[in-house]
Amino acid sequence: MISQGNKRYTHRKAELKDLKKIIELYLEDDLGQNREILEENIDPGYLKAFEKINQDPNQYLMVVETESEGGAEIIATCQLTLMPTLVLQGSMRMNIEGVRVSEKYRGQKIGEWMMQAACEYGQSHGAVIAQLTTNKKRIRAKSFYERLGFEASHKGMKLKLD
Repeated sequence: MISQGNKRYTHRKAELKDLKKIIELYLEDDLGQNREILEENIDPGYLKAFEKINQDPNQYLMVVETESEGGAEIIATCQLTLMPTLVLQGSMRMNIEGVRVSEKYRGQKIGEWMMQAACEYGQSHGAVIAQLTTNKKRIRAKSFYERLGFEASHKGMKLKLD
């Protein structure tokens, strides 16, 4: 937990009732607006993915909340995936995906705190490496991760499987 002024921040595993807010966080940036959708009824694809994530013990869909007079508000999210590997003598890796902090809370060190909490989660589950990818268009995100000690040691590649 972190406290700043009269606000406290905590993280927990996401619940189905949080899904709409998580999608809203994804939609707060230009890239998300081009790939995500949010309608009155949540798209079944999101619901199916959430259930798979929720049931998988190697997944932790984190939400960060602030507690204030108005109650709890989700202000950030990330998805953590623990991956046992044979490389590095059978080590555990943790992949970090879908990192988002609400626009109105950016610049308040919440992202740093969330990433630290994510790395602590990984360590507590045996991970020896935390890895992530960030879109080349997200220049500020790349600088943010570098400030936290992440190194661009590999060149990531993706292939759409349609």
